[in-house]
Amino acid sequence: MEILFSDVFVKSLKKYASIKKDIQKKVDMIIENPVAFGEPLKGNFRGFYSCPVKKNFLIIYLYCRACRSKRDDKVVLCHDCHKCKDETIKFVDMGSHDYAYKKKSYWS
Repeated sequence: MEILFSDVFVKSLKKYASIKKDIQKKVDMIIENPVAFGEPLKGNFRGFYSCPVKKNFLIIYLYCRACRSKRDDKVVLCHDCHKCKDETIKFVDMGSHDYAYKKKSYWS
């Protein structure tokens, strides 16, 4: 399994240092089973998954195998898609529900 963290995700981790342990726990759970712990998103966010850390606080990520099998890669258009193996998880962003969903244009 290849695990990638966007610069935005790493920067957010510093911002939310007070819940770093909770975030790490969810990241570990996602890595163990990316489909079971995340909710596939729809509409403009098709291809992405979200996983709650706390009430109204989400981790947004991509799981390349699921994205490709559903043909969502044609919507997501990651700049490095062709370089990533199927067993890649990309942690994209985190934050409050409203904040995270406003930033979709920066994710791919």
